[in-house]
Amino acid sequence: MARNIVQHSLTATRQLSLATALAVINLSQPATAQPAPATGTTTAGAPTSPTPPLAATTGPGAYANRFDRAYGNTFAERERDWRNGAVVYQVLVDRFAPSLNLEAKRHLYPAPKTLKPWTAQAVRGTYREDLGLWSHEIDFWGGDLASLRSKLGYVQGLGTDVLYLNPIHLGYTNHKYDSLDFNVVSPEFGSRDDLRALIKESHSRGMKVVLDGVFNHMGQHAEIFKQAKRDPSSPFRDWFNFSPKFEGGARTWYDAQNLPELNLENPKVREHIYAGRDSVVRSYLRDGADGWRLDVAYDIGFNYLEELRRAAHEEKPGSLVVGEVANYPKEWFPSLDGVMNFTLTEIIISTAKGLLPAATSTRMVERMVTDVGIENMLKSWVLLDNHDTDRIATTIPQSNLRRLAQILQFTLPGAPNLYYGSEIDMTGGEDPAMRSPMAWDQVRDDHPSIVWTKQLIKLRKDHRALRIGDFRPITSTSLMAFERHTDRVEDTILVFVNPSDKAVTETVMHGNSKLMDGRLLVDVIGKTAPVEPRAAMPRITLPPYSFLVLKPVVTPVKGYTGYKRVQ
Repeated sequence: MARNIVQHSLTATRQLSLATALAVINLSQPATAQPAPATGTTTAGAPTSPTPPLAATTGPGAYANRFDRAYGNTFAERERDWRNGAVVYQVLVDRFAPSLNLEAKRHLYPAPKTLKPWTAQAVRGTYREDLGLWSHEIDFWGGDLASLRSKLGYVQGLGTDVLYLNPIHLGYTNHKYDSLDFNVVSPEFGSRDDLRALIKESHSRGMKVVLDGVFNHMGQHAEIFKQAKRDPSSPFRDWFNFSPKFEGGARTWYDAQNLPELNLENPKVREHIYAGRDSVVRSYLRDGADGWRLDVAYDIGFNYLEELRRAAHEEKPGSLVVGEVANYPKEWFPSLDGVMNFTLTEIIISTAKGLLPAATSTRMVERMVTDVGIENMLKSWVLLDNHDTDRIATTIPQSNLRRLAQILQFTLPGAPNLYYGSEIDMTGGEDPAMRSPMAWDQVRDDHPSIVWTKQLIKLRKDHRALRIGDFRPITSTSLMAFERHTDRVEDTILVFVNPSDKAVTETVMHGNSKLMDGRLLVDVIGKTAPVEPRAAMPRITLPPYSFLVLKPVVTPVKGYTGYKRVQ
């Protein structure tokens, strides 16, 4: 009876404003409750064992059901862990902010290195046989840790939780993936003291700092490699793998002559990198760093990664070890805390570009959450681009499709990773074009994409389930549809994405037993009219290339809410 009244009221007011609709829906009354059977009997009169009360009748958790209570402190513990659902902002130090005193360090870029004007774009060079690398790898723009520090207000202003720095170790190239000494900060960038100052200020602004660890290989100009190569009796000889079967005489990463691989099977190498008290991993954590992103983590392997992760946690409990792993992530835990979730990246971009049926995309994510586990998913980074891929504005040039990808990046489980400049739609394709310097001349408060980025970040900060909630698929044929939820109904978020070129109207089914029939679901990011729940089967209408993010209205209207006895 109550539902009939509710449906009649909703039908009559469908075209009214949300406030009016909520007022009208208040005319419905709950059905008369049936008396519970007396203790010790069933409804048929058969004796039963006394049933203890399920919960207290007042106070926090008074209306938690048995499923809520099964979670225990799960969500509170997730919320206390900064690694879960954090917003990460990635920078290449050389390319992010112009040096505050370039002339004072111009001597650090001797030929054949070149120092480019900040307005120049990164372009592909030629391969230098004499150097064993590409000429664009030694093009520099002069950014450093001090200039980055001067821009922390901008990074913080976006709503960033974590600042992630590409490698800063002493290296010959601009990208520093060819480390010469892990313990030294490259002088073009500054010093360990400059790094400590950056970390200290980042922390004062409420941001963590994650460093890039390149521990599978070093650079050919590293003194220990050069010594080991020329002297078979060198104590560093077995830090690398030398053999005439390798081009150049040593095993290198992907046959790049500039990147000789480390022999991780040598305990002394592992001691230097992570196992020893004064190892690279531990010493930077003591300097204040909050975690490590591990380059080519798949090359390091499951077992050594697990050892490294354990060492990092021993040194700094709660630190993050996230790995660059493009494989399916299932078995990379507990070797890592999280992965750069390239599988999820592919699902998101393929969905936005119409290369995957929407419902298939939902099933893929559901399988991944089941296989990987939500705890590991929440700590894994969700990226649309980075320093190794085309920028997202190049991959998806259409702004409406790009926004579909971005709404998925910020609503699916994980920690969104923003690559510097993506918030102003910087473009760039094949290496090194995606590594051009930050276009500060385009940064303004009313830039549409900066406004949109801040809106997405605020969406996560305002809605707990998007940061730490579980994932549940919504049954749909034509939409990518899912729910993020906690043990509190008010946290619930429902997401619908239509990546097709046709409007979609269909009845879907969610799986949330707490969402009340007759209580509206409202759009939290756009201006779509409220949606009627319809007994867990709302009817959703979406124009082409659009999305909808809904949450329930749980607050009383004129004193009434169906949620009064639901946690």
